[in-house]
Amino acid sequence: MPSIPYLIPRPGGQALPLVLSPVRAGFPSPADDYLDDNINLHEYLVEDPPATFIVRVRGDSMIGAGIANGDLLVVDKGLAPVDGDIVVAVIDGEFTVKRLYRRAGACVLAPENPAYNPISLQPGQELLVWGVVTGAVKKFRR
Repeated sequence: MPSIPYLIPRPGGQALPLVLSPVRAGFPSPADDYLDDNINLHEYLVEDPPATFIVRVRGDSMIGAGIANGDLLVVDKGLAPVDGDIVVAVIDGEFTVKRLYRRAGACVLAPENPAYNPISLQPGQELLVWGVVTGAVKKFRR
């Protein structure tokens, strides 16, 4: 089975300034007046460090959930997936990220892009859920 590299920064990484007031997506507001404290993204995104890993997304099957090609997903292996969670799963040895649904005793992995069909497990197929996606990191400029 393929392994996923652990790319998450170690605790004690660089803290970044946190603006107290949320940024509006409409009317502009001067943010400098609202500087609050610092935020450590590791502490913010990771609840259980030993059970957490980060994986880079390849493809566009989850764009409706705001997950795009190249995004980094924070995945917690310690969480039990519930109906509707976005999960990193392995089907017959192939990794995928999809929304997990349980329907009539069967598991369905659903994309969030109408160009793709849901994956309904067939008899004999193996599904292994590696973890529940708890966050995402995007980079707009490279």
